[in-house]
Amino acid sequence: MNPPAKNTICIWYNGGAEEAARFYAATFPDSFAGAVYRAPADFPSGKQGDVLTVAFTVMGIPCLGLNGGPVFTQSEAFSFQVATTDQAETDRYWNAIVGNGGQESACGWCKDRWGVSWQITPVVLTRAIADPDPAVAKRAFEAMMEMGKIDVAAIEAAIRG
Repeated sequence: MNPPAKNTICIWYNGGAEEAARFYAATFPDSFAGAVYRAPADFPSGKQGDVLTVAFTVMGIPCLGLNGGPVFTQSEAFSFQVATTDQAETDRYWNAIVGNGGQESACGWCKDRWGVSWQITPVVLTRAIADPDPAVAKRAFEAMMEMGKIDVAAIEAAIRG
């Protein structure tokens, strides 16, 4: 057995941690669903033998899904930010999340069906917003503010002015 990672992100689910882990593993590279641990006794939101935690990795980041019940809910205060290289990759991840029961939001943000927030962010946008020319950064930022899913061609047009 490998020693556990020194730092692991624990994500609280109201059920569905195993399904979420398998979805992430099927959707993102360098991702996999690992060990499933079942509750050794009844607990407030489940029974002995129910899935309690699931170890998984999302794009190289070790995570633990905890089926903790309805007490806590997801918010945009936590999100995965996925850097994409082009429109095709942006579309693939966005469509996988939104098309699997998720929700669209603004500025490249969306939520998966379990309420976890994702930022699907093309690298061209990140670079444009950090451009040393404040006019370029402003145009790119203003273009982004009008978008749900990021449109790479529109960001490139904003960069050019």
